[in-house]
Amino acid sequence: LFRETLSKRGVRVITGLGKYFRQMDKNRNGFLSKAALKEALKVFHLEVPEGDFESLWLILDDSKNDKVDYGEFTRAIFGEMNEYRKTFVRKAYMKLDFNKTGSVPMVDVRKCYCAK
Repeated sequence: LFRETLSKRGVRVITGLGKYFRQMDKNRNGFLSKAALKEALKVFHLEVPEGDFESLWLILDDSKNDKVDYGEFTRAIFGEMNEYRKTFVRKAYMKLDFNKTGSVPMVDVRKCYCAK
């Protein structure tokens, strides 16, 4: 039910939610607390009844460490990428990683990509 509600809201809400999560993640560990997730959903008018939120939390916090990995949250909502998208991402990454080091510094990303 939550996935359906979120998917109906559109890409802008989902990307906005992602940006908001990153802003909330002050120590940059990629995790959200239960309170932070609840607050973020409220800010984006994705309020979920308490019982449904508890069920959602139990699903997302599968490691039972009282925090949710933002990447896992995204995969839970969107699912895994299809093969076409994975191939596209791999091709883009190979262009960015022209030194074949396995990582791409932001300076190299800026040379190849303009968000405008």
